[in-house]
Amino acid sequence: LETLVDNADDLPPKWRRAINTMATQSFRMETLITDLILLSRIETGEQAVNDAPTDVDSLVRQVCQDAQVLSGENQHDITFEASSHHRLNGDENQLRSAFSNLIFNAVKYTPAQGKIIVCWFSNSDGGHLSVKDTGAGIDQVHIPRLTERFYRADPSRHKDTGGTGLGLAIVKHVLINHDGNLEIRSQFGEGSEFICHFPAERLVTSLAE
Repeated sequence: LETLVDNADDLPPKWRRAINTMATQSFRMETLITDLILLSRIETGEQAVNDAPTDVDSLVRQVCQDAQVLSGENQHDITFEASSHHRLNGDENQLRSAFSNLIFNAVKYTPAQGKIIVCWFSNSDGGHLSVKDTGAGIDQVHIPRLTERFYRADPSRHKDTGGTGLGLAIVKHVLINHDGNLEIRSQFGEGSEFICHFPAERLVTSLAE
């Protein structure tokens, strides 16, 4: 399919649309399989948790930069605020996957030029990563089921966002592996906030402190 797409100009016009559609669906299937494998490994413990002090500040800044690229012409206002200099004892790859899913979801479900605020902070309860957006929000009836595999609050938007329906399930299990939990705050029409909570025992004082 990639070869055909690269040479689409040499093909009859009636074939180009079909080939592009097949290529798009193939990419979505590949993404779905990748997410299924990752989720399966996390759930079964096949992917070992390699705990080490992770620089959340640096990690999330990089993810936010990637999110800005994903935003493209939609020009979302993505800001990152870090009031904590603590590192987090955990698996950097798994944490990157969880944080990326939340931040990229905010980009996908927030209208163009909307605002996305990402915060890393700590208190006596532990460390917390918040992702807040000015999107359409989620009806309360859906919130308890959002972390289920393939569950969608609005199935009609699946085609537009290209998601696999596994992102929040991955986030949930990454947090379980790190003794944490996911809190979802949302009101329909008023945006959403997803907060990753990590216990204080997982916080590591930064060398800068």
